[in-house]
Order: sequence, then structure tokens, then C-alpha cells
Amino acid sequence: MCASLTPAELGVLATHTRHTHHRPGEALAIESDEITSYANVTDGVVKLSRVLRDGRQQLVGLQFAPDLMGRLFGTESPITAEAASEVDLCRVPKLVLETLVAGSNELKRRLLDQSLQELDEAREWMVTLGRKTAAERVASLLLLVASRTAGGSEASPVSFELPLGRGDMADFLGLTIETVSRQISKLRNEGLVTIENHRHVTVPDLAALRRRAG
Repeated sequence: MCASLTPAELGVLATHTRHTHHRPGEALAIESDEITSYANVTDGVVKLSRVLRDGRQQLVGLQFAPDLMGRLFGTESPITAEAASEVDLCRVPKLVLETLVAGSNELKRRLLDQSLQELDEAREWMVTLGRKTAAERVASLLLLVASRTAGGSEASPVSFELPLGRGDMADFLGLTIETVSRQISKLRNEGLVTIENHRHVTVPDLAALRRRAG
């Protein structure tokens, strides 16, 4: 985002930004709450969810650095955002960022690009949930985290801390916890991933995992 701004605009942004650190499980935004600020994810993983009236919850997405958290020009948060790992945010007051966006075509373009990328990812995830096997779904989730951790690079190996427990993975993938555990074991036996201490994942070959994801 900052690369799109002039020196004067960067000065305005620097005056108003606030850096915050959040522990896993900490709420970052609550569905239907008033939007008062936006935030760039600078480190860590944020999980996004929707809650039904009867309390049932569905995990609907993940955000990584440098994603922008918050519905631009919205009034209420459409989702609940929670730190899935240790998370660092760079928060900007709503009015400040919206004023900068209104005056910068390049910033508008960058934020539009992010919105379109998120739309593409949502469509791809619909395919994952609607057509892929259980093994392909688990591989797709691990590939998503690995790819974003690697910053889009295809270099291997890639290591990361899995930001979701088995329960959240099952929720996100439309599977049972037992099925998720079985499929992870299968991927380990195939040599596509190694896992230490339940959460530390290494992908020796991203291309091989991509093929397994379908």
C-alpha cells in the first residue's frame, strides 16, 4: 500500500498509523461492529469467519501479510476476524485511509487488485470444496499457507507454522477432524510434507504438493 503513496501522503499516513500485536485467539474485528479503522497485516495469519443466528460458525477465509483487513468504505464489519497465530497489524483510522484512497488512483488500483485477487481465491475455494477429494482439500489448504508464507515464490523447501488446529481445518474444508488427521498422515507418508510438534510444517517440493492438490 505504501508504495502507491507520495512522500506527503506517506507523512500523513505515518502520523496516524498505530502498530499493534495480537496473540492467537484474540478478536481483531467483530461481525456487525462499526468499522472505525483498517489494518494491514504485517506478520502472522488472520482467520475470517461468519456466525449464524443460532451460534454456528463457519471459517470463510485467511489473510496474510500484506493483506488489508476491513471492508473499504463500509460502515459495519461483514465478518469476524481473529488472530490465528501471533499477528502484527498496522492500523489506520477509517477516515484517514479513505481520504488517501480518494486522492490516489494508484492506491485505488492496488486495493482493487487485492479485492479481485480475493474474489479469485474465493471462486477457487468453491471448486476445492465442491469438487476435490478429502486429500486434495487438505493439500490445497497446506499449499495455500505454504505459498503465502513463501511470498509467491516456488522455491522449495518451505517451512511454516500451521496457523489452524485440526478443528479449524475441518471447519474450513468441510471435513471431520478424523478425516483431516487421516489425510495429513497420508500426505506425510507420501513424503509431501513433514510435521514436527503438530504445527511446524515443511513442504520439500511445492510443485509436488500443487500436483497433489489437484
